[in-house]
Amino acid sequence: MAKSETRRYRLTGLSCTSCSAKFEKNVQELEGVSEAKVNYGAAKLTVTGQASIAELEQAGAFDNIKVKPEQEIDTEATHQKPAFWRENRSQLIAAVLIILAFVSQLTMMGEPRFLTASLFIAAIIIGGYALFIEGIKDLIKFDFSMATLMTIAIIGAALIGDFAEGAIVVILFAISEMLERYAADRARQSISSLVKVAPKVATIRRNDLEQTIAVQDIQINDVMLIKPGQKIAMDGIVIKGESTVNQAAITGEALPVDKQLSDEVFAGTLNEAGYLEVQVTKLAADTTIAKIIQLVEAAQGERAPAQAFVDKFAKIYTPFIILLATLIVILPPLFFGGDWQRWFYQGLSVLVVGCPCSLVISTPVSIVSAIGNAARHGVLVKGGIYLEEMGKLQAIAFDKTGTLTEGKPTVTDFVVLDDQFEATDLLQKISALEIYSQHPLASAIVALSQKRGIDATPISIENFKSLTGRGVQGDIYGITYSIGSPTLFVSDSKIDTIKQDFHRKSKTVIYFGTSDQVLAVIGLQDAVRQTSRQTIQALQTLGVKETVMLTGDNQATADQIGREVGVSAVKANLMPADKLKEIQALQATFGRVAMIGDGVNDAPALAMANVGIAMGVAGTDTALETADITLMGDDLARLPFIVRLSRSTLRTIKQNITFSLALKVIALLLVIPGWLTLWIAILADMGATILVTLNGIRLMRVK
Repeated sequence: MAKSETRRYRLTGLSCTSCSAKFEKNVQELEGVSEAKVNYGAAKLTVTGQASIAELEQAGAFDNIKVKPEQEIDTEATHQKPAFWRENRSQLIAAVLIILAFVSQLTMMGEPRFLTASLFIAAIIIGGYALFIEGIKDLIKFDFSMATLMTIAIIGAALIGDFAEGAIVVILFAISEMLERYAADRARQSISSLVKVAPKVATIRRNDLEQTIAVQDIQINDVMLIKPGQKIAMDGIVIKGESTVNQAAITGEALPVDKQLSDEVFAGTLNEAGYLEVQVTKLAADTTIAKIIQLVEAAQGERAPAQAFVDKFAKIYTPFIILLATLIVILPPLFFGGDWQRWFYQGLSVLVVGCPCSLVISTPVSIVSAIGNAARHGVLVKGGIYLEEMGKLQAIAFDKTGTLTEGKPTVTDFVVLDDQFEATDLLQKISALEIYSQHPLASAIVALSQKRGIDATPISIENFKSLTGRGVQGDIYGITYSIGSPTLFVSDSKIDTIKQDFHRKSKTVIYFGTSDQVLAVIGLQDAVRQTSRQTIQALQTLGVKETVMLTGDNQATADQIGREVGVSAVKANLMPADKLKEIQALQATFGRVAMIGDGVNDAPALAMANVGIAMGVAGTDTALETADITLMGDDLARLPFIVRLSRSTLRTIKQNITFSLALKVIALLLVIPGWLTLWIAILADMGATILVTLNGIRLMRVK
């Protein structure tokens, strides 16, 4: 492997953030490695340079870290978790020895208690051997890690004859590590479930031959054959069949989506009803689900501002604890006539209770859980910083077209002006003409015709013409019909009244008829999304002070849409640069502002906002790559969810930091009356670590 080559690995056994940092440092020091980065949240290692798996696992031996190439661990069969007793046999043996020691202590009341002491010492050596080796190595390097602090405390307890407490600390520490590892794995479950969503094999037809092959071997333009009840293995386009597809894994949508000819489908979704043949459009590494996994894992590895603060604080905090423990050992005996052994013991207890584990893990476990939960519900968050920013938002700006509205026109009114003609007959003629047009308005009319079950194919069009910017015309049964702008037709007062009424309602008006007579007037409008109003109301209920719509549309249309959805302000006739200025004005007034748009047209405003949110139609690479947060299913209703989740995350982080520090302060105060013992110290540290981790994991349950 060339030194410049970069490889990625998945890790198992990675128990804590400090272990993650230490493992990264150890790998970085390997000969042949130029760069190494550990993503604790996703349990991944990225290595640039040359290193074997055996060397990598040796670098992580202190935490029993196992390393597998990224592509190999995708299937459960490639990694069999060791049996519990095998993985923890030294701790189990130590626990048995401690039990025997206490039994011996109770049954042998007289002196000497050689057997009891021997059993406790054996428990310390067997249960803490790996810890001592690592602690001594770190001590030699003057790296005051958790292992160093625990090693000093346990050996110190043994030196002053407190073998029982030393042994109990070894076991409690092992339990703490085990529970912390379990909790970290739970926090990563959201991303591991995403990894398992897409099938690893698929049945394809290539050169008229059907075969089942691994997804890595599938090529673009291969045809997948998907039966009802099967998962779709690759992104592609439907070329045969109709079905309903459950896209919850990608978009978070609760209801299945109808799929027919030319519709796009995504890897990891479930084909429910019919048989489909799908032409593959992306390689396995480029599918939407693969991009989602990459983005979520990268986000889980990003450090949030709160985490950066905690990491800096921990660097000061740990040396402070060591200094405090040293002073507690020295000052009382020297200046106040205290007992050396008693205060030496108190100093050891301070070292244990001062371990910064719970403090350091308080933020990342919360961020990892929240980002994973958001991904499961169709919201991609690029990193902890954006999660924190969302929790502090005071104002949200919305683009109109495609965000608050559907982004495509729909027919709202079809008015027949002459009673001699039936609406169905006229709509059939109109559809026959509009089938030849590429205009969005034409597509809306054809869609209405199809919805009403009208078949326009029997009608033959002759002398078809596209009248640029005005409409289309053609001959039907020898009569020339036109459809398009009112300027193509001779109007009268009745028609003008209808047109003015439509304009007041911000509708687009088109006419259909002959050169002599207008036969029908059609009103079209970009329909408001069904979820827009309830989304705005939910945001206002959550305390978002300002919801403003920014649009390039005219003021009348903007005002009507604004009233319909309930935003608190409307800004119309805006160019992209004007939207950027509006975002700056909102920031000057409200502080933190989010902008939600399509991820492309509103790029300047999205970039200027504290958080840029894209309405990312599933599979749109631009939306996935440019936005800070992407709503995968184009579902605005996810917006209040991500605001609630972000605020819950901020509260949880504050709770964790406060609780962790408060518990340590209380335990340290026990030094004053001399009540702090080693086992109380380890229980306080272990309890804080477990509780902050479990509190962080609760974020996976936010709905």
